[in-house]
Amino acid sequence: MSKYTKDQIIKICDEQDVEFIRLQFIDVMGIPKNIAVTRSQLEKVLTDGMMFDGSSIEGFARIEESDMYLRPDIDTFVIYPWRPQSGKVARLICDVYTTDGEPFEGDPRNILKKQIARAKEMGYEFNVGNECEFFLFETDSEGRPTTKTNDDAGYFDLDPVDLGTDARRDICLTLEKMGFEIEASHHEVSEGQHEIDFKYADALTTADNVVTFRTVVKVIAKKYGLHATFMPKPIYGINGSGMHTNMSLFKDGKNVFFDPTGELQLSEKAYNFIAGVLEHVAGITAVTNPLVNSYKRLVPGYEAPCYIAWSASNRTDIIRIPASRGAGTRVELRSPDPSTNPYLCLACCLAAGLDGIERNLPVPPSVDENVFKLTPEQREEYGVENLPGSLIEALHVMKEDGLVRKVLGEHAYKAFYKSKKKEWDNFRTFVSQWEIENYIINY
Repeated sequence: MSKYTKDQIIKICDEQDVEFIRLQFIDVMGIPKNIAVTRSQLEKVLTDGMMFDGSSIEGFARIEESDMYLRPDIDTFVIYPWRPQSGKVARLICDVYTTDGEPFEGDPRNILKKQIARAKEMGYEFNVGNECEFFLFETDSEGRPTTKTNDDAGYFDLDPVDLGTDARRDICLTLEKMGFEIEASHHEVSEGQHEIDFKYADALTTADNVVTFRTVVKVIAKKYGLHATFMPKPIYGINGSGMHTNMSLFKDGKNVFFDPTGELQLSEKAYNFIAGVLEHVAGITAVTNPLVNSYKRLVPGYEAPCYIAWSASNRTDIIRIPASRGAGTRVELRSPDPSTNPYLCLACCLAAGLDGIERNLPVPPSVDENVFKLTPEQREEYGVENLPGSLIEALHVMKEDGLVRKVLGEHAYKAFYKSKKKEWDNFRTFVSQWEIENYIINY
């Protein structure tokens, strides 16, 4: 059931003195975009949508077919709490359509909707909760970000050691004003690193919430003279930031993954889902970990998973089954990082799990030891394989696996692959400071 009608949104804008409405959408790389309209255009936009030029948007239309339409999802309407209280600014997240009135195949939101529809045909509702970590850095005299953290605190530390407390509290309060239910917030393991957890929801709402969350964190951090980043590994030698993704399937209001009589109180469908994710997780890594920098987080010694295994009892595996049972039974994928496009990430995770269910895949034995401490021979004995070690390796595995191509469709897949290949080529030809320091004298 919809939260709003068009008339209700128009009435709210009139009563709350909303003068500008941002029509937000997202490109294939996960970067949010928007077109702003004034209150006078709202009724027209809600009825007919908004035409825009898609030729300059990453992964969208070619120049000869550039006209596209934004159609607002009225349930995503929210007023920005940090904007002026006179002449307020609101936001509507939009779906992208072609001039023929068809959903645009390159729209990440549409790509996720297709997988949600597939799950619905099988009788399932896909619920997701994400844990987004981020860093707060000081800025220089010109307001540009540095890599100097604003505190030296550690896991769960308090103020005055945790100097990010005020910013984190302000972020939480702002999110609550926008309809989020905040479950917890705390300082993370690394200095300057933080985590704010919000309640799980259906997959589309969660993906929308991740995009909104990243925007709010950056906006509020700026108020405190700080720069917030969701870059996976901004500092060498300390933990990077992850976006642990907790997934569950519901059917007729009940958690499909829970079986009180099953081993570990997990159902056969849960084991099938785990098996599907394990089979495809290397193939979707280019999506869940899309940056060159992502692979500097996925290394042993910094709590990020780099080996493909599962367990209900340790956090070194790529999949963990948290202790909660009943309605809270869930599968936690620990490899994604917060730079991922959340729509594509969740679409690929769901597709992988559903593939396991459809094919009735058996789950491999769990690995309940610390995988980082196992020798290569022991990992081979357990059948534990590695995640891709670089972006280019992830792209090769993605091509071999084939799942991402099916999920994204040809248009978005080719755009994504081309962009990521270009990123890798730029990186591999760039001469870094490390190379200068280590080679310029000796050679």
